[in-house]
Amino acid sequence: VQLQASGGGLVRAGGSLRLSCAASGSIFSTNYMAWYRQAPGKQRELVASLNGAYGTDYADPVKGRFTISRDNAKNTVYLQMNSLKPEDTAVYYCAARNYYRVVTSWGQGTLVTVSS
Repeated sequence: VQLQASGGGLVRAGGSLRLSCAASGSIFSTNYMAWYRQAPGKQRELVASLNGAYGTDYADPVKGRFTISRDNAKNTVYLQMNSLKPEDTAVYYCAARNYYRVVTSWGQGTLVTVSS
């Protein structure tokens, strides 16, 4: 599956952005999609995930502010980010994962910059 992420940009603290991840190619299951991010000098970290019947998971720093969702008709996964903080600044990556939550495909990153 090929993944195309978009929607990043520059926003002031307290603002919102919505990232999109469009999937194409082989059979696409939106059930096991996820968003990761990598800030400068830091390791890539899981931000939010769709886990089929197990629902959604969020990293503690984004709980209550970010929402992951999907549109099956469009083969697209979204990450709605509200109340953004400067520490949310990072390159955001969408990923397809299998049942065991292992990443099988990465999208290209989209840069989110939050100014104070």
